[in-house]
Amino acid sequence: MVKNAEKASYRHRARMHPRTPASGLAERWTMVDGVDIFYRESANPPDARVITHLHGFGLSGRYLLPTAELLADEFHTLVPDLPGFGRSGKAGVALDIPDLAHAAARFLDDRGIEKTSLVGNSMGCPVILEFAHHFPERLERAILVSPAGGIHNQPLRRAIGQLSKDGGREPIKMISVATPDYLRFGVPSTFKMFKALTQYPTLQRLMELKVPTLVVLGTRDPLLPHPTRVQEVAAQDPNHVLIVVLEGAAHAINFSHPHELAHLIRLFMDDKPIVDVPGPHGAKVFEIHRGEHHPPAQTG
Repeated sequence: MVKNAEKASYRHRARMHPRTPASGLAERWTMVDGVDIFYRESANPPDARVITHLHGFGLSGRYLLPTAELLADEFHTLVPDLPGFGRSGKAGVALDIPDLAHAAARFLDDRGIEKTSLVGNSMGCPVILEFAHHFPERLERAILVSPAGGIHNQPLRRAIGQLSKDGGREPIKMISVATPDYLRFGVPSTFKMFKALTQYPTLQRLMELKVPTLVVLGTRDPLLPHPTRVQEVAAQDPNHVLIVVLEGAAHAINFSHPHELAHLIRLFMDDKPIVDVPGPHGAKVFEIHRGEHHPPAQTG
């Protein structure tokens, strides 16, 4: 029985394993709760802080690699495909946001990592918020890039319109990265996960975070409320949140503006002032909210 399971696992990995690696990070497999998990990992700098990148709805970690690779020399970098996504195997039942947060925790257990900072895009942000809700002692810092979920993406026809509009604002190369992931994820899984995502209380959980948190918003992101509205809501209660806006960016900032995002993450991780970002786009960045409990910028 065990041998049959091992053979099935081998066949699955061979089928899902492209011949050409997608990045300079090492590509690896492990098994968590009986499910094959594919992930990428940097060579570990001595005593490096750990950063784990979590992907969005229907996608794999592949589109996160442009940003993750830029941080790999400084941080111990992990980019998993969560169960049911990308090249990882599927669990017995469809997973919702809490399930994915627990799956992320068990993946970190498997890798022997007790504490990490988490970088998420889109759906990856609610997964981080749920991780923080259940495992607050394991989260160093949170970086939420284009956090999705909640009433702004309801009903389904509205979200489809938002996604369609965003598709025209992303780099053309994003199509070749995202399309295989969406096809692999499948239509039934899409509807189930969409329902779980839109019902998740993203904003409520965000305000509950007790660790330094960076939120990065793009001015051309149709899936999110206008930054002014986000600023108004964030200012209502004391919190640990720092919100910055990246001009010209749409939803998949980790893919479209990796140099700018990696720069912002480095500044945030070291509590340095937020300044304009060097990069090929010449994008402007500005801070719109710094919570009462967020660490002050260290100018020295």
